[in-house]
Amino acid sequence: MNNPINTSINHNQSAALASNKVLRNTYSLLSMTLLFSGLTAGASMMLNLPHPGLLLTMVGYFGLLFLTAKFRDSGLGIAFVFALTGFMGYTLGPILNSYLALPNGGQIVMNAMGGTGAIFLALSGYALTSRKNFSFMGGFLMAGILVAFMAGLGAILFEMPALSLAVSAMFILLMSGLILYETSNIIHGGETNYIMATVTLYVSIFNLFTSLLHLLGFMSGDD
Repeated sequence: MNNPINTSINHNQSAALASNKVLRNTYSLLSMTLLFSGLTAGASMMLNLPHPGLLLTMVGYFGLLFLTAKFRDSGLGIAFVFALTGFMGYTLGPILNSYLALPNGGQIVMNAMGGTGAIFLALSGYALTSRKNFSFMGGFLMAGILVAFMAGLGAILFEMPALSLAVSAMFILLMSGLILYETSNIIHGGETNYIMATVTLYVSIFNLFTSLLHLLGFMSGDD
């Protein structure tokens, strides 16, 4: 007869090993997608490619996100992750060029990159070391992101700079929360698919960077 205590220990060990595997795979794929996204952004900048515009950006983003989710359990899922992050890198290139053309643009971009890296490492490190469960944030984050997204569209369509700044500040807070939530989700077995975990963390980093870029640009008087 199996000892219930031993069975429980074995189950916990198996769950921990599975979570660690998802975590390793997620960070490995995230590193590669960030590098690939950086390369496509650099190519977009060097070729001085135009921004695809709001409509094409939304279609490309949500279309590739849908395909990534649909094929997340197959090799095609990885291909679509790179397609998604490469496309987002391409859309970032023209934005970076517009900031680098400003008198203080290089410093703004570097500060945004440094701030993004520091926030991601600090929050990920806290979630990993404290091992707190942040699953309670899921509903709040989903609602908050939806509100911020709609407000962002309104700010663009109706050309409202003040609302746009408020949305950027909201996204910094929401993406920070999403990093904590997703890292905790991986640790505690709530997320078992490293492809979707990678996409969530990548989108968090991307939005965190662009939001910081916007706010820093405004504070420097160049935005």
